[in-house]
Amino acid sequence: MSPLRAKILSVATDLFQTRGINSTGVDTIVAVAGTTKMTLYKYFHSKEDLILEVLQQGHQDFQSWLQQKFETNTKKPAEKLQKLFDFIEEWVTSPDFRGMAFLKASAEFPNEENPVHRLSAEQSRQFRQYLATLASEAGIQDTEGLALQLSLLIEGAMQAEQMKRGSGAVKYAKKAAKVLIDNALKS
Repeated sequence: MSPLRAKILSVATDLFQTRGINSTGVDTIVAVAGTTKMTLYKYFHSKEDLILEVLQQGHQDFQSWLQQKFETNTKKPAEKLQKLFDFIEEWVTSPDFRGMAFLKASAEFPNEENPVHRLSAEQSRQFRQYLATLASEAGIQDTEGLALQLSLLIEGAMQAEQMKRGSGAVKYAKKAAKVLIDNALKS
């Protein structure tokens, strides 16, 4: 990736997270990136293409970060489910946390036919599928049910923390998840 393309992507990511996608115009992005519209459109054919790239990169970065956490901290499948909330808590309470991009994007683009909304919905589905895979590896029977419950806790805690830093929502989500996971492991 060219350094200028990477800079535009980084600036757009930051602006979209801090100001909102619809509130951030291309003029603002190029001004902060120190480039021109022509250059932005050389790398991204439209603002929508840039938004989709930001979402894809953010999702990939989060998944890679989470996978690395699992690889270095635990190997046991059942333990991974419990550790998941420790990692989410670490991420949500970090100074750089600005929310989950696909949640924000789906709120700003509520039309289900919009490509941004469709990608956001797909990323949410992929995250639930990842949780279902962890549940399956741990020997849980209702993997889809547990994955949905855990994703609701995670997404809700992220929203609460985004609205008010230090809300404690992740700690309560972690407690609720432990009950759900323990019950699912007994079944």
